Amino acid sequence: MTNPERGRSLLRFAAPQNFYPLAGRLAPWFAASAVVLTAVGLWLGFFVAPTDATQGQVYRVIFIHVPAAWMSMFIYLVMAFWSAVGLVMNTRLSFVMSQALAPTGAMFCFVALWTGALWGKPTWGAYWVWDARLTSQLLLLFLYFGFIALTRAIEDPRRADRAGAIIALVGAVNVPIIYFSVQWWNTLHQGASVSLTKAPSMATTMLTGMLVMALASWAYTLAVVLWRVRPMILERERHTEWVGAELERAAKLSQTAGGRA
Repeated sequence: MTNPERGRSLLRFAAPQNFYPLAGRLAPWFAASAVVLTAVGLWLGFFVAPTDATQGQVYRVIFIHVPAAWMSMFIYLVMAFWSAVGLVMNTRLSFVMSQALAPTGAMFCFVALWTGALWGKPTWGAYWVWDARLTSQLLLLFLYFGFIALTRAIEDPRRADRAGAIIALVGAVNVPIIYFSVQWWNTLHQGASVSLTKAPSMATTMLTGMLVMALASWAYTLAVVLWRVRPMILERERHTEWVGAELERAAKLSQTAGGRA
């Protein structure tokens, strides 16, 4: 298959009726991957990685905190990307994907703040300080909440899509502020332990555990979003023939399963 043909083949999944069954097939695989990767990552982080010479055992919270912080920022950027695609190309699925991502991004953002507080108490002597990174991360959580509340408060789906897209695009400016805050301002938060431009400042076992947990977070996000987007697609497309046929097929399967039981 040539590249143009492959591209056209992939573009067909931009249609909700084609993406719906694909999401159902892929979600269980990503969910299983998330379970395995999480088990491996937690084992490496909490049982294999050595004790930190400076922070002791408390540093192990990074195996949850850092991947959660990474995902909270990455998911928001992906939301902004899908919002931009939806505004430019007027694709219904793009807006649905953006809205399906938001609750998972908010969850990771909350976990990052919560685990950061647990880390901060023994390290800084306080659960919370108005540090540049912590404050900008808290703002990200409010942006997630604002996006979710606005898109659900507006009854007209088209208006809700566009209003949410504006929040996602404007709020994306906050993501680089979070990332570079430790460089731009004098903050208590330590700098990045992992960088693309220099060698990591942690033991190989620690780095491996953190990266495995990051992959687990990716797999979890993909599984949950694919499962979440399916009922959203059915709701949006409920007046179409393919949704009627899909619901009829599901009802027959349910009756068959009930009869066997």
